[in-house]
Amino acid sequence: MTPTAVSHQIRQLEATLGVVLFVRGPRRVSLTGEGATLLPALTRAFDGVAEAIEALRRKPTRRVATLSAAVAFTAKLLVPKTARFRELNPGWDLRLHASEEQVDLVAGEADAAIRYGPDRGDDLVRLPVLTERFAPVASPRLGLTAPEGLRSATLIHVDWRPSALPAPSWAAWAEKAGVKGFDALPALTFSDETSAILAAVAGQGVSLLSLALIETELASGVLTQPFGPTLDGWRFDFVHPRGAENRPAVRALRTWIEAEILRDGAA
Repeated sequence: MTPTAVSHQIRQLEATLGVVLFVRGPRRVSLTGEGATLLPALTRAFDGVAEAIEALRRKPTRRVATLSAAVAFTAKLLVPKTARFRELNPGWDLRLHASEEQVDLVAGEADAAIRYGPDRGDDLVRLPVLTERFAPVASPRLGLTAPEGLRSATLIHVDWRPSALPAPSWAAWAEKAGVKGFDALPALTFSDETSAILAAVAGQGVSLLSLALIETELASGVLTQPFGPTLDGWRFDFVHPRGAENRPAVRALRTWIEAEILRDGAA
């Protein structure tokens, strides 16, 4: 600041405090008693601010990569693999944004996202991750071995993620399976897939679920796919804004998805 600007700020401070802080002579200025009282406290305060700023400058800044995905996809396919992200990308932190609402990637609400459905013609780069398939699954405790058993079973349904896409249904499955004579209306309905999975594991009924989301449950045997057929779903894609391919956060997320999700069964 110029000397004139400094003098102006001092006079404003004096006016605010209602005291004179400096004795102004023709060639020098000196502190008044009030100025001498104020000086040590302000010196300590400004020194503290300077030390805090210097400490922040010395502290290594952490880099964060943000990936947005649907709640169930995040919980079942991403969360179990988070440790691997740090192994593949040392020095990076991972932030998972779980929501059924699509974030604005161009505005920077997330670095990348997992999107479900066909290419909508938006200006996003897409990497196919996996194609969803749906099938009846149930706890082995129910002893379900043939489609005829569905006539006396409790059917679990999911109000699928908000979308204009055709949703899988028991009626569509029954038509493909050629099964007649059972009520295809659900007896239990959940607003999210995670709750439907938990209900099926608990033996509350038979659910028409995404096989991609229950890989762990099928492998451990807490859920079984007693019979077919399967219904084809849409595809999950890793997406990011066009031109963002070389952004470090996007590269870190893509490296992780390619290693952990594509490796486990891509489209």
